[in-house]
Amino acid sequence: MSDRGTPAEIVEIIQRTGVHGEITQVLCKILEGPEQGRIKRRNVKGSCQKGDVLILLSTEREAKEINIK
Repeated sequence: MSDRGTPAEIVEIIQRTGVHGEITQVLCKILEGPEQGRIKRRNVKGSCQKGDVLILLSTEREAKEINIK
């Protein structure tokens, strides 16, 4: 694990959220470190697609599931 973050690959795009749809909720697979291989739900701001690699500053946190009412 690097001092600058942990790489994680986007394996599934769940849905868009936010007031204007600017946030995308994704499932990402941790590629390095003690949580290697785990899949976590994260919110991503900006454009992203399946297969992109994110650098996560913290792997302990996970986004809440979006509930549609």
